[in-house]
Amino acid sequence: MTVIEAHGLVKRYGRTTALAGVDLRVEEGEILGILGPNSAGKTTAVECIGGLRTPDEGEVRVLGLDPRRDRSRLRPVVGVQLQEAMLPDDLEVGEALALYRSFYREGADVDRLLADVGLTKKWGKRFKELSGGQAQRLSLALALVGRPRIALLDELTTGLDPRGRRDIWQVVERLREDGTTVVLVSHFMEEVERLCDRVVLVDGGRVIADDTPAGLVAGATTPGARAEGATLEDAYLALTGQAPEPPDLEDLEETRR
Repeated sequence: MTVIEAHGLVKRYGRTTALAGVDLRVEEGEILGILGPNSAGKTTAVECIGGLRTPDEGEVRVLGLDPRRDRSRLRPVVGVQLQEAMLPDDLEVGEALALYRSFYREGADVDRLLADVGLTKKWGKRFKELSGGQAQRLSLALALVGRPRIALLDELTTGLDPRGRRDIWQVVERLREDGTTVVLVSHFMEEVERLCDRVVLVDGGRVIADDTPAGLVAGATTPGARAEGATLEDAYLALTGQAPEPPDLEDLEETRR
């Protein structure tokens, strides 16, 4: 069953075209990875799917519904984690989770969810006191507190150290086991190879490749990618002509605080 369909998405910001005719589909229970250089249009595509932006052209259907017009019907079943979490400075972690949980008739166990994202000891900590990585963890927990059928996760592990990243990967793997559909925007090749069933590569506002991680590697054309032991990074380089870019440095706050 296809749960997300996007056809011919175009989005412009002034003279800049962020999306130039993007087509996407996501099947139920699938983890779809979206890769691409900075400013390729990845976040804009996810925001259109989540109903946070309106495309200038094209259409989106999530569970057969328009994410803007039918927002009230989709809100209980779609969780969204954005690159930057913004909450009132003095709101405590536990308060935020309890508040968001109250929006749903059925939802996750708050204590278990905090443990899953590594924030149990931060229950009484105010949002303004959190590091960048801790704010990312909280943003993920808030996206999942309603036990959504679909989770849209943008730069899921930016700002986390390697151990924290792997802890969050385990959370996503449990989502797969529960049948949750996940759309994951990431810059981390290892993350995408480990978690994603299929990868869409976006460059210049267009989809330039759509395949499994193994399929992308097998179809890459650089000598390095044809060699034994080739990786998704080799395929990325072959298809985009550039090495994977890290997220903007100002996002990597956890180790600085």
